[in-house]
Amino acid sequence: MTDGHDEPRLTDGVDESRLADGDQSGPVDGDESRPAGREDQPGPMDRVDESRPADGVDEPRPADGDGPRPADAMDESRLADGDQSRPADAMDEPRPVDESRRAEAMDEPRAADGDGPRPLDGVDEPRSRRRWPLWAALAVVLAMVGCGVPSALLAGLVDRTAERATVDRPATRTPDPATAAARRVGDQLSAQLARQADALLGGDRRGFLAVADPAARADLGRRFAALRALRVTVWRAEPSGLPTPVVGQAGQWRQLVTFRYCFLVPDCAPSPVLIGTRWRETGGAPLLVAVEESRSAQAGVRPWEVSDLVVAVGPRTMVATTPALRGKLPGLLAEAESAAAVADRYAVAGPPPDRYRIFYAGGPEWRRWYGGGRPKWTAGYAITVGGGHHEVVLNADGLTATATGELLRHELTHAASLPARGYPGKQTWWLVEGLAEYAGADGAPVSRYEGLDETGQLVGGGWNGRLDALTPADAAPADRVGGSYGVGYLAVRHLVDRYGEQQVLDFFRAVVHDRQSLDDASEQVLGDPWTALHDECVAYVRAAVR
Repeated sequence: MTDGHDEPRLTDGVDESRLADGDQSGPVDGDESRPAGREDQPGPMDRVDESRPADGVDEPRPADGDGPRPADAMDESRLADGDQSRPADAMDEPRPVDESRRAEAMDEPRAADGDGPRPLDGVDEPRSRRRWPLWAALAVVLAMVGCGVPSALLAGLVDRTAERATVDRPATRTPDPATAAARRVGDQLSAQLARQADALLGGDRRGFLAVADPAARADLGRRFAALRALRVTVWRAEPSGLPTPVVGQAGQWRQLVTFRYCFLVPDCAPSPVLIGTRWRETGGAPLLVAVEESRSAQAGVRPWEVSDLVVAVGPRTMVATTPALRGKLPGLLAEAESAAAVADRYAVAGPPPDRYRIFYAGGPEWRRWYGGGRPKWTAGYAITVGGGHHEVVLNADGLTATATGELLRHELTHAASLPARGYPGKQTWWLVEGLAEYAGADGAPVSRYEGLDETGQLVGGGWNGRLDALTPADAAPADRVGGSYGVGYLAVRHLVDRYGEQQVLDFFRAVVHDRQSLDDASEQVLGDPWTALHDECVAYVRAAVR
């Protein structure tokens, strides 16, 4: 499934920040679920959600206002994410594809209005005033002296001119005490966060924990270990606005922080995540008391925030899971590397992902990572996390050994082919899912496609023959979901048979990345009217399932 990059929201009831993402309606986590009701293996169903982490996430901006607001009164802002999930159990239906509101380059998350005082520096500075009246007056004085004008008259002229120049000079504005205190604490927190980032990248666990209160060190120690296992190469902490005092907790402050991170690749475009942090003043440097989870509407918490992780790394992929499932890593890594070689061919708008990130979730993790809440049939999904990256999640409880490779090809193709902001909307769902299904089939003949039975049921059971009406409803049964994926696959297969893979990828790019209409893209890229091609695709689908 594709997530239309929905914006993650902080759910502590205090602040939610937003990242603007694509413009797709439907589930926003770039995740497409695929029904698994095909006997022993899940059917391909991923929902592409358009994340509003398009690639350049919006930096949170402090709200208007001269002074900090109490943390419990702050507005919640959202971060957008996107996720595509794919069904696994053939029991539920996939969630509708969400259109990301995220732009191609994700804006930095913006703090909601009222999150904090607006910094005075560079905002209300008065413009410099011209000082020429005083110099002009002096020139006049010199001229008058040369002409013998009495000194008493000269003294009066200079006094009046100086007085007028002084009146013209604007007074310097002094910050109110609350804003001054917030700035002072904010500077201290920034220094502590910078020290912690240096310690993380340097593998210095003691230094990473040194900025924290003893009560917070167990959680931070787990985060440190998980991030190091994931081979973190970039970690930047950027405070969002000024800290706000915590109501009822004297000397405590809450600070929203955008963390930007990369794994394995040192020069990647970092993924952003907005997290609330709480600090306690000590008389010296403030100490970190708690780090909140980055709960978002669709993207949810990252696995490294809440779980112990073990990781296996290959040339093109990274696979992570919990210690309890460590034994699955060698086989998963081998399957992932094979799937990556296929998915790389479908990078339509640039190079393939620098590294595919895959998380293998046991039951508790499946219900928690990235917000959980997937339909029961979901076997996996791909979710946009910003910086142009997607992270793929597989459901350990919904997979069979024979289904894993096909599922990985499908999901990694989403990661390779989709724009960061997600796809345009439901009218192109068949194309997005059809391409991923085509990659998942990996060249097998149509007769071996596992969803043919469900496709036949859909085609013979009242389908209206429109490709743009295929998106399954949230409450659709598993066979309806599987049939929708099958129709998308067969339509794309027909286009490939007629025009070749490269021309179909150019068509995909025009529609999904460049947002051209199907009519315009068909005429410009394929050289044929879409109305006629649409009818050809539908006829091919009907013939394939007879």
